[in-house]
Amino acid sequence: MKVMGYNIFTDQLEAIDLKKKKIINTINPHSYITAKSDLVFRKALHDSDILIPDGSGIVLAAKQINNQSIEKIAGADLHQFLLSKMNEKSGKVFYMGASQNTLNKIEERVHKEYPNIIVESYSPPFKEKFLQEDNEIIINKINNFNPEVLFIGMTAPKQEKWLYEHKDKLNFKIASSIGAVFDFYAGTVERPSEFWINLHLEWLPRLLKEPKRLWRRNFVSTPLFLVDMLLYKVNLKK
Repeated sequence: MKVMGYNIFTDQLEAIDLKKKKIINTINPHSYITAKSDLVFRKALHDSDILIPDGSGIVLAAKQINNQSIEKIAGADLHQFLLSKMNEKSGKVFYMGASQNTLNKIEERVHKEYPNIIVESYSPPFKEKFLQEDNEIIINKINNFNPEVLFIGMTAPKQEKWLYEHKDKLNFKIASSIGAVFDFYAGTVERPSEFWINLHLEWLPRLLKEPKRLWRRNFVSTPLFLVDMLLYKVNLKK
């Protein structure tokens, strides 16, 4: 289904073919607005093999523009689904991004909850932009492990752009940029409860906890997204 210029995957996760190499990314109102002024990010989202609606705003847009009811698929849902599938087949999963402390906690939890998975990780240097030698080290770490699933967690849009720019050099079957899920799964950041998720207000507790980091996406990106949605609704944008 096409929503505001993007092909959104709206079927159940079980419909995803895990045997063919593909990139799965997520889209929400903030990433939509960011991509309007970031060409590489926009290309990364457009060229995703699967783009899932990780935001209530995308669900709302689908209803208002296409008159279709879809369900939000959070990055955390995708993460859990892929781990379950890899556990069934004793698959290999690689986490790239975040701090070493976070990655250690992720590996510890994966070993406990999905004992059949072979897991490896790498914490890259904390830089706004990697040097060529940094990229070579990251690519070699991933390819030497040869994962079936590659999770990237460096916040948007850095993670999607990095994967887009290096996808042809990387060995994987499924690669996904899931950002905050690294911290949620590690327990270093608490994900809002089902109560808030079911109310489509998952953003509110996160905003209250991290107002400095998240104010822009809620008070700038969300209103701009709603304006765009209205323009699409009245056929002023295509």
